[in-house]
Amino acid sequence: MLVQEKNELTMEIEELAKSHDYERSALIPILQSIQQKHRHISEFAQQEVARVLDVHPVEVYSVISFYHFLNPERSGRNIVRLCKTIICDMAGKSEVEEAVERELGISFGETTKDGAVTLEHTNCLGMCDQGPAMMINDKVFTRLDPETACRLLSELK
Repeated sequence: MLVQEKNELTMEIEELAKSHDYERSALIPILQSIQQKHRHISEFAQQEVARVLDVHPVEVYSVISFYHFLNPERSGRNIVRLCKTIICDMAGKSEVEEAVERELGISFGETTKDGAVTLEHTNCLGMCDQGPAMMINDKVFTRLDPETACRLLSELK
């Protein structure tokens, strides 16, 4: 990371903290803002958030590692999350998963070479009565079959 990028990120984090009155309770909203803009929360960003909120860096990292939607590693421009609960398994999640991996040429936990799509599993999307469920960015899709899932992915390209 270049010095200018670090300075800009520091200023951005300080503005976010200021907008939340430097409250420790703003940790998650600040991390969400960084994640949304930069597609990850770098180690430098974690250190800066800890500094401006006056919390230990381990606390910042523990929040990031606990919440699945916060990532220390850069993700794709589009994030596809497939529910991995037993209910979705029973509704045909395995077939959807295989089709999605085949369609994109990557496995879950990976990002396409062009940085367009990251595949992730998630514990629950809260749509157990409508599984299998998949989330593309911020939109949830339910009652998926392999063909529908692949059609949705082709719309991302």
